[in-house]
Amino acid sequence: MTCPSELADRLVIRKLQSFHPRALQAASEFRGQLIGVVSAALIRDICDFLRSDPELRFDFLVDLTAVDRYPVEPRFEIVYLLRSMKTGQRLCLKAPLTGKDPRIDSLVPLWPAADMLEREVFDLFGVHFTGHPGLRRIQMPDDWQGHPLRKDYPLEGDR
Repeated sequence: MTCPSELADRLVIRKLQSFHPRALQAASEFRGQLIGVVSAALIRDICDFLRSDPELRFDFLVDLTAVDRYPVEPRFEIVYLLRSMKTGQRLCLKAPLTGKDPRIDSLVPLWPAADMLEREVFDLFGVHFTGHPGLRRIQMPDDWQGHPLRKDYPLEGDR
């Protein structure tokens, strides 16, 4: 794991490392907000742990979005912004995904508010959320071809 020494003693970092040795791949801080790069395969378990741990209590999903890093692999980063209403602490999690058939577990069972956010990422980036209760387009017409926020999407559209 890549982590600056000044962040290694943070409670969140220590707890994630003790939770699962592969959970946290890297950690950094930007403008006072802790950023963790986590394993996409463990995202639901990691978020469930962060939400239910009595000391951390990251019980509020503020936002969920994606970043397309085309042509770099892993191409996508799914970005989760979490907040602990108990402590006021914020945490940004980034889960990298490959460009070929990008899939990640849905967090709707943990935070129902993830429903529309995951649908938006699916619609605009083409990332599939495994276990989502109703993954379908939310902004583009149902018959639309392609995903307009992908960097390789043609400027004139796929239609």
